[in-house]
Amino acid sequence: MIPSAGRIQTVEDIYQVLWTAVQNKQPISAIYENRPRLLCPHQLGRNYRGELRVLCYQFGGDSRTGLQPSGSADNWRCIMVEKLRQVRLVDGEWRTAPNRSRPAPCVSDLDIDADDPNAG
Repeated sequence: MIPSAGRIQTVEDIYQVLWTAVQNKQPISAIYENRPRLLCPHQLGRNYRGELRVLCYQFGGDSRTGLQPSGSADNWRCIMVEKLRQVRLVDGEWRTAPNRSRPAPCVSDLDIDADDPNAG
């Protein structure tokens, strides 16, 4: 379900958009830490503490640490799902980079992985 304009997204709404993005390898736009982001979610699940996390490749927007050139392994982001806002699917190219295991503790209990042929 994609929320209508003016409606506040619940964590469940956001989770569903993220699931769809991972399953279809589709980019999203979102606000995270009060910064606009363009992201490609690769893994969705929980960290070792049981908190919802999404491992994303950031290819646009703003970031506290800045963005490196496209394809850089430094653009991986481990994102707290409950801190995302205004999450929506966008048209565009799926982006990724090598070494996606770099933020290893991000998602330890996977719900869906973009590279799993049985995902969804």
